[in-house]
Parts: sequence; structure tokens; C-alpha cells
Amino acid sequence: MGKDVIIACDFASAEETFKFLDKFEGKKPFVKIGMELYYAEGPSIVREIKARGHKIFLDLKLHDIPNTVKKAMSVLSRLDVDMTNLHAAGTVAMMEAALEGLTRPDGTRPLLIAVTQLTSTSQERMENDLLIKEPIDQVVLHYAHNAKIAGLDGVVCAPLEAGKVHERCGDGFVTVTPGVRFADGDVGDQVRVTTPEGAKKLGSDYIVVGRPITAAADPVAAYERCCREFIG
Repeated sequence: MGKDVIIACDFASAEETFKFLDKFEGKKPFVKIGMELYYAEGPSIVREIKARGHKIFLDLKLHDIPNTVKKAMSVLSRLDVDMTNLHAAGTVAMMEAALEGLTRPDGTRPLLIAVTQLTSTSQERMENDLLIKEPIDQVVLHYAHNAKIAGLDGVVCAPLEAGKVHERCGDGFVTVTPGVRFADGDVGDQVRVTTPEGAKKLGSDYIVVGRPITAAADPVAAYERCCREFIG
């Protein structure tokens, strides 16, 4: 599996998004469309970015009863995205239903990955807010194992957990890791972070990078730096 850098296009409008993507002359980076942009522009933004030749990670983190998630995934399967996700906390039954809904009549589907614990979640927050007392790395591995049982392709996890996930679930089980910042950058609101080079050493398959690229004075140079450090 080839490693790749996914740019988080967390913009509030199509206009902002295309102004950003227009900077990448001749390049077609893998992009993440999250809640902010999708809720602002709807499915059309996915189609427009796909028509430009980009791979797309549709990051909507579905979490509901199995039947509702199955129906929602069936709708999303009509969009030509490359990867989408849900919350592993929704249980194995929900993940199995999601996979069923996402699979098209011809058997094809995007990659489906599960969020284990958000990179903004610390041990303290998990214990106090969620009443989960186990060590966070054990919780992540348990959720990842559940995702594998459900037939999913991988998980979203912090870079620090990527290697352990591969040990537990196999090298072919995809790890998509946000929480990546340059060594000389600001960590923002995330608490479990590392650098692109660090994520490579830890075993991440894909890194998701937002503000260090999108808010950079030269986004293209920041993206290329990320690729050099992560892919080599």
C-alpha cells in the first residue's frame, strides 16, 4: 500500500475550497471533505472536486442506529469517493450495517474506516467525560479489532497508535492518522500529535493534514514538505 498525504479542506464554502485547490497547478492532492464543507455545499462539492481529478476522503463520521447508518451509507455510495468513515463506538452491528449499505450492486465500494478515539481526546477526558477507564491505547486497539471483525478496511487513529494497530490487525489494515504537525508548528486543539516524519516511522499509511498546509503562507510548499517528510 502506498503512503499518501491527505489535505483536510476544512473550508466554509466551495469558493474558498477552489481558491485553495487552484494553487496546486498540475497537482491533484488527495483531499478530505469534512462536515463543515459538506454541510455548507452538499453532495455537489464532492462531485465538483472529483471531476477535477482528486481522490476524496469523505469524513462525516456517521454514528447512529445500524439501520439509519446503512441507509445513509447507501446514499453516500452514489458519490464517487475513495474513502469514508464512521465511529467505531457505534458497535460492530452498526459497522456491519454500514458496510452493507456502502457496497454497490456491482460489489464495488469506497474504503470504509472507523474512528477509534479522536485525536483531541486525552486519557483524562475519556475517563471523566465518557466514563471509559481503560488506557486509551487499549481502547483504540479494541475499537480497531471490532472494526476488523466487522469487515472494515482500517481505522482513524493517532499516529502514536498506528504501529500497534498494525500489530493487532495486520499490515493490510489501513491506518489514517490526523494529529500531524510540523516540528516547528502549532499543535492547535489536538493532544496526541506527531510530525510527518514521525508518523512515517510509527507506521501510518495516510496522514491527514489541515492547518499546517491550508493556513501556510505557501500551501503548495507546505504540502510538498509534508510529502517529502512522510513519503520520502
